Amino acid sequence: MRALVTGGAGFIGSHIVQRLADTGHDVVVLDNFLTGKRENLAGISGVRIVEDDVRDPKAVEASAAGCEVIFHEAAIVSVPSSVERPQESHDVNIQGTLNVLQAARVARVRRVVFASSAAIYGEEPTLPKVESMRPEPISPYGVEKITSEHYLATWSKLFGVETVALRYFNVFGPRQDPSSPYSGVISVFVDRVLAGKPITFFGDGTQSRDFVFVGNVVDANILAATKRGVSGGVFNIACGARTTLVELATLIERAAGRTVARSVAPARAGDIKDSVADIDRARAELGYAPKVDVEDGLRQLVDHVRASR
Repeated sequence: MRALVTGGAGFIGSHIVQRLADTGHDVVVLDNFLTGKRENLAGISGVRIVEDDVRDPKAVEASAAGCEVIFHEAAIVSVPSSVERPQESHDVNIQGTLNVLQAARVARVRRVVFASSAAIYGEEPTLPKVESMRPEPISPYGVEKITSEHYLATWSKLFGVETVALRYFNVFGPRQDPSSPYSGVISVFVDRVLAGKPITFFGDGTQSRDFVFVGNVVDANILAATKRGVSGGVFNIACGARTTLVELATLIERAAGRTVARSVAPARAGDIKDSVADIDRARAELGYAPKVDVEDGLRQLVDHVRASR
């Protein structure tokens, strides 16, 4: 199989690239390297790298030529950035997705697997989050992801392009840059704990998330690309368990073998209080089952960061 991975030099994208290459597939990576890193692809064979932008329809179309599957990971993934720069976020996250779907149609790509987000649920209070819930996004980022999902469903119905949307919850693992404003709380906490620096909770620390190790997310993407009968589907990808930020900090300290000071700061605009996924649909239809739990994933991440230093 030949596959295109947009954003393939980024955190999640590079893990998908590595899995595809390791299992004998030909891979094209489209990345503008604004947040992606070439070192994320170092040592991965069988990869053609195209340095360009999903906002350029011609670049996307050229990259998609001859591909059977597109894994669309390219995005501005920061909620605060989408609040601060909504036009840029819109152009990348909505127009970029439309460009990918147009290219898939022209190139007769069999299936597009899209990186959606739990941000589409917003502050809808019901837990756990089920795919059939009414989306209530509270940030431009969430709006962009649910808009993209509608585009996917429409392309599937109108043009016969198979599509699958994966609603990622809070993904963590190696290659997530703690110095980037796009980084999740885990990479920041791990970096600071290993450096012996204090950590800050934006809010009181009781807010909770469904954290999922990146290897589980890669498993879900491969299943979404290969499973028959799931076109047009939308699936939560998580562990199905809730962890508060205070509990998270304690687990990281345990993995690192040290404790650090803690402080609190005002909650950030666009952040939700609690989130946990119902993953029954992904289990039943994709055959998805998270193999790495949060504590094991944190140990792997701490070991990786410590070794890289």
